[in-house]
Amino acid sequence: MPKIIVMADLHIVPANELSHSLDTSERTRQAIDFINRNHADADLLVIAGDLADRGDAASYRRLRHLLAEIDLPYVLTLGNHDHRPTFLAEFGDVAEPETGKMDRSLVLDGCAVVVLDSSEPGVPSGRLSAAQLEWLGRRLAEHADRPVVIALHHNICPLHNQNDIIILEERDVFVDVLKSHRDIRAVVSGHVHMTSCGSYRGIPFSTFAGNHYTIEPTLQSLSGALPAPVPRREGPGQIAVVIVDERSAVVLKENFLDRHLVLAQELFPMKLRDTEGQIASSETSDATVLS
Repeated sequence: MPKIIVMADLHIVPANELSHSLDTSERTRQAIDFINRNHADADLLVIAGDLADRGDAASYRRLRHLLAEIDLPYVLTLGNHDHRPTFLAEFGDVAEPETGKMDRSLVLDGCAVVVLDSSEPGVPSGRLSAAQLEWLGRRLAEHADRPVVIALHHNICPLHNQNDIIILEERDVFVDVLKSHRDIRAVVSGHVHMTSCGSYRGIPFSTFAGNHYTIEPTLQSLSGALPAPVPRREGPGQIAVVIVDERSAVVLKENFLDRHLVLAQELFPMKLRDTEGQIASSETSDATVLS
């Protein structure tokens, strides 16, 4: 019965810097300490993207030092804030040769875990290349008789809020590949800085808040109008815990940090996008590329 821990959205910045007023390196240390103390029996830790806030070399070097404290085997993949060439320059040539991206396939106690790199340079939404989808199809065929857990940065289902404009692109093509397998137990993502669960075309998915700020769930108007600014909170800092047995999979959300202060809107001077994906004029409204 494998146990898989998933972290995401570390948003590491260089020393003496904060990300939206948050010390993301300290939050990552707290998450690692929490995992080492409470989940020493886990089989794998997946860190599912947005490792660095700006994808710079100094932040990746800082991340390497933080990762040295992890007591578990771990796998890294990338998110939209990451920069793959800079990451590979710091971590070595660790990309999957068949795809050129940070994709991995492992078997843990009879369960297959497939980790996908959904990042695309300069694009906040997620993309999986044709080579990745072909690679995924081959891995699922190899794991035909095993339950499968998928982890990637970007969410696969609209959550009916502003972040829906930056979810995984062409997700139906991805789900078509997943549905070639009879036993996909869970698709786990970060990216949206909020907790959700559900199913998309019969595929179970789950998101979790991750290591950075948390977005307060607010449903988007059914008219498509941009809602008022959505609160971003200091916490909770959250990991996902995936437990798989012969008949089931459970995705638990555990908070390693319980602080809920609402952060000032002035900390997020980002251009918003409307429901058609066009850049609008306000820099303080929150219907934007949030993650």
